[in-house]
Amino acid sequence: AGTGESGKSTFIKQMRIIHGSGYSDEDKRGFTKLVYQNIFTAMQAMIRAMDTLKIPYKYEHNKKVSMFENPYVDAIRSLWNDPGIQECYDRRREYQLSDSTKYYLNDLDRIADPAYLPTQQDVLRVRVPTTGIIEYPFDLQSVIFRMVDVGGQRSERRKWIHCFENVTSIMFLVALSEYDQVLVESDNENRMEESKALFRTIITYPWFQNSSVILFLNKKDLLEEKIMYSHLVDYFPEYDG
Repeated sequence: AGTGESGKSTFIKQMRIIHGSGYSDEDKRGFTKLVYQNIFTAMQAMIRAMDTLKIPYKYEHNKKVSMFENPYVDAIRSLWNDPGIQECYDRRREYQLSDSTKYYLNDLDRIADPAYLPTQQDVLRVRVPTTGIIEYPFDLQSVIFRMVDVGGQRSERRKWIHCFENVTSIMFLVALSEYDQVLVESDNENRMEESKALFRTIITYPWFQNSSVILFLNKKDLLEEKIMYSHLVDYFPEYDG
C-alpha cells in the first residue's frame, strides 16, 4: 500500500525481475511507447511550468516549441539543454513532474535510436498510474507469494481498502523524496503528510489487526539529490537535524 507515486508498482517490477520470470525482449518492447510517452508528458509539463513560474528561455527558438510528436527528438534535446528548462526542472516541487524525467532525458540519444529496446532499468522507471487491484504471484524457494498492487491516489483507495481482510502482511511504501511535494489531487496538501495519515489509518483498521506491517522507505537516491538544495526544515519545522 501507499500513496500515489510512492513506488509500489516499481517494487513489484523489481520482484518480478529478481524472483519471477523477469522481462523478455518481447515484454520490454511493449514498454517502448510508454517510455516515449513519459518523455513527452514530462517535457510538456515543464513547458507549461515555464509559463506558470515565469521562467524565461535562454534560447529564443525554444519559445516556439510548444508541442511535438515522435520524430521531434531534436526539439526535445534542444529544450532539455536550455538553462531555463533546467531551472524549471530544479523547481519541480512547485508542479507535478515524473521522477524519471532526468533519467530518460539524459539518455535521449539511446532512446531515440531506431533499434531502441528498453532496458530493465527503463522498464522499472516507466510511470503508469495503477488503477484498480492487480495481483502478481511469484515463487520464492518453493513458496508461492501473492503480491497485490493497488492504486495510490485517493480516488483509487476506496476500491481496495476493504479487500484485504485476510492478508498476511502489508508493505507500506513511502517516497522519502516527497517531503517538499504536493499531491496531484490537491495542490495545497503535502505528500509526506498524506503518507503519514494513510499509514496511521491503515494500521488502525480492524481488518489488519492480525497482519504484520512492513514500512518500506523508498527513493533514497532522490532524497540524497534533493536534500542538497531543498531543506527539510522548510516543510517540517519540528525537524532539528
